[in-house]
Amino acid sequence: QLFSSVEFGRRWLLLHEGVTPNRFYWSMMGNGREPDLVHLEARTVDGHAQYITCKMQNCSEATRSKPFPGYIDHNSLIVQGDYVFVQLTSGGRPHYYVSYRRSPFAQMKLPKYSLPKDMHVISTDENQVFAAVQEWNQNDTYNLYISDTRGIYFTLALENVKSSQGLEGNVMIDLYEVAGIKGMFLANKKIDNQVKTFITYNKGRDWSLLQAPHTDLRGNPIHCLLPYCSLHLHLKVSDNPYTSGNIASRDTAPSIIVASGNIGSELSDNDISMFVTSDAGNTWRQIFEEEHSVLYLDQGGVLVAMKHTSLPIRHLWLSFDEGRSWSKYSFTSLPLFVDGVLGEPGEETLIMTVFGHFSHRSEWQLVKVDYKSIFDRRCAEEDYRPWQLHSQGEACIMGAKRIYRKRKSEKKCMQGKYAGAMTSEPCVCTEADFDCDYGYERHSNGQCLPAFWYNPSSLSKDCSLGQSYLNSTGYRKVVSNNCTDGVRERYTAKPQQCPGKAPQGLRILTADGRLTAEQGHNVTFLLQLEEGDLQRSLIQVDFGDGIAVSYANLSSTEDGIKHIYQNVGIFRVTVLVENSLGSDSAVLYLHVTCPLEHVHLSLPFVTTKNKEINATAVLWPSQVGTLTYVWWFGNNTEVCI
Repeated sequence: QLFSSVEFGRRWLLLHEGVTPNRFYWSMMGNGREPDLVHLEARTVDGHAQYITCKMQNCSEATRSKPFPGYIDHNSLIVQGDYVFVQLTSGGRPHYYVSYRRSPFAQMKLPKYSLPKDMHVISTDENQVFAAVQEWNQNDTYNLYISDTRGIYFTLALENVKSSQGLEGNVMIDLYEVAGIKGMFLANKKIDNQVKTFITYNKGRDWSLLQAPHTDLRGNPIHCLLPYCSLHLHLKVSDNPYTSGNIASRDTAPSIIVASGNIGSELSDNDISMFVTSDAGNTWRQIFEEEHSVLYLDQGGVLVAMKHTSLPIRHLWLSFDEGRSWSKYSFTSLPLFVDGVLGEPGEETLIMTVFGHFSHRSEWQLVKVDYKSIFDRRCAEEDYRPWQLHSQGEACIMGAKRIYRKRKSEKKCMQGKYAGAMTSEPCVCTEADFDCDYGYERHSNGQCLPAFWYNPSSLSKDCSLGQSYLNSTGYRKVVSNNCTDGVRERYTAKPQQCPGKAPQGLRILTADGRLTAEQGHNVTFLLQLEEGDLQRSLIQVDFGDGIAVSYANLSSTEDGIKHIYQNVGIFRVTVLVENSLGSDSAVLYLHVTCPLEHVHLSLPFVTTKNKEINATAVLWPSQVGTLTYVWWFGNNTEVCI
């Protein structure tokens, strides 16, 4: 049962019963969406699932809407930002549907060779859908797909991304979206039974291995040559707000990533160390030889590290130079079994709270640590230096050059409020700013060419004469890429007029799908055309009862062609559709009947033995079509038909 309250929980209103747990959403703001609209998945009386929306103050039967026609699979509704997703299984195969900005649902299009058995929506940031799809032949990996803006057409971004089961049976995909830098992701990919960490700066168009540090914690050189050896990271994010996961980044510290991992040919659960990057993944440094929880304070101006251990501790480590050097501090006089750490909310926070217990029998202890006294002043303009975001020297990331402000490592001052990027200027578009469009694949020469399963002319077949469609060049610009000019005009899809086609594949059927109808009642005929345009064709219909009609456009037949038969019988209905390029016809046989309302039997009350009599059946109405008469006479079992 789903309840709502608009009185701070004093009184509650029952909205709906049979709601699927964790499949309800509300207060989805933005883009004109209504703040009090509730989205929910509910079970019907006969056990099916439906997607329903209603107002939080009133969810009566009369006010409910069903945005998706028909039933959906149980536990499949997802409402995330501008997108709504549902799943519907038919013929043993799941089909996935999406609604962008609450528009009508459309089926999500994966490459034709894809046979998905499971799908998870990873991200809907920046007006694009990241989806992890498990193919029929995959068990512990998923393929990563990325969509166009509407979330309909998907292209492959990365194959065989590692997955695992969470504590509650949920599927976790080894993909991490780096905070503060749009388009930057880390993923663990399985290659020949080895798991390796890859990084992308352009939303999955290009992936590369991580360069390992050149020296270890003690300054000894590390001999690790790409692609045989690289840095691999654990990408699990903690569901517990009091403990950190294996990796952390912050919007207010866009260049700093802290993660646990190892150096070698593959990701391992042994010999785990802690690593940090302060230049957005281009170079990495080893900071600890054991796992630590790391907190960001003062926009990453202060990093606090606490050892992962089951033993009691009394020390923590602080870094004021983005993890280059660390100082040891005592935070409690007695060793504490640490259960968790919390940073105080807010961009300018310099306060953290450690909670735990002194012994297994003692109550929880809370230790508040305030670092403000470490700084004697706020940072001034001269304490900062510019830093340009780049990918191995390439300054154009997602079509823009972005310069950030960083505190100089030797300065020890409090930063305060985060200002974001100092400058951002668009780059000239190059081929690197474009990914292959749906139905196209990148070949060894770098060109995007049609895949074996895709016919580029199929798009023009789906549109009608007089309309236009986007004729793909084989490329589409990476969503949220800000580049301008350059090759943009050459690579951008061009609108083209839909070609005219002769009518083909005409069908006529009744609205209820039956080939029988009753006399005096409306019969609705529907026309379907595989190729061609009904709206721009001449339509002639002969109902077979001496009446024929013609239509010059579809507007009068959008709801079907209606006709009333005054007589009973079997009628041959023919339809002809023609335009300047050709014609097509179809036939339907309709049996019109009239329900028999009354039968009166007429025969003499008295007669003599062995004398012939007349027995008459009088019907009302008299014209009811084809009938079968069955006569029984007395106790004789003989039947006359």
